[in-house]
Amino acid sequence: MTPILFYGVPAGCSFGSIVALEWLGRPYRLCRIEMPRVVTSAAFKRINPLGETPALLTAGGAILREGLAITSHLGGGGVEQGLAFAHGTREHDRFTQMLAFLNTSFFHSFGPLWYAYEHELAPDAKAALTEYGRAKVQKAHTDLEAMLGTQRWLLGDHRTLADAYFAGLARWADYHGIDRRAFPNLQRLVEQLEADPGVRFAHAIEAQRPAVSSGGFEGEISLDEALASIERAAA
Repeated sequence: MTPILFYGVPAGCSFGSIVALEWLGRPYRLCRIEMPRVVTSAAFKRINPLGETPALLTAGGAILREGLAITSHLGGGGVEQGLAFAHGTREHDRFTQMLAFLNTSFFHSFGPLWYAYEHELAPDAKAALTEYGRAKVQKAHTDLEAMLGTQRWLLGDHRTLADAYFAGLARWADYHGIDRRAFPNLQRLVEQLEADPGVRFAHAIEAQRPAVSSGGFEGEISLDEALASIERAAA
């Protein structure tokens, strides 16, 4: 079975999973999930009862949820390319450590800002939540800036799927007016990622512009079609 990535728009963290699939170069399809309308629908909750993206229908027919788990799963096929590392190695420990930081401290630092952005709040409450959120985001950026240092990529001199995962989160700073120029190492990494063909492809997919894959993209599939294919495979 060709894997299917269920990706959320607008600005879903599943963006990084698209980049990862492009870098791996293996066959895959995409299923576009509009947020919040479709992601909370009964149909999509057959894929993920939590009503969240990303989700991945694996080549073996299993459904995998959570961006960190998906990135780790995909990494199993990227060891020979240097996109991930063999279990039991120091490099793998550093890889999972970076993914864990991105998935917890960095990802969740934006939580207060997204809540303030998406909900109607009293002006004083909104201002307080925004101030708190900006402080959390600034700290997460400061910490990641120090981890990156002068390295070209998050883990050294070549890209890994940790960089792909980061690509889906980094653009959130732009949504919330965070000046990344205060973090020159991260700014350099973001500019480097934005020039990458896989990242450009993911942007085009999200924006529904003509997208040229340098990987194994085999086209988009609707949610109804994806559900039907799952049912056929299970029959």
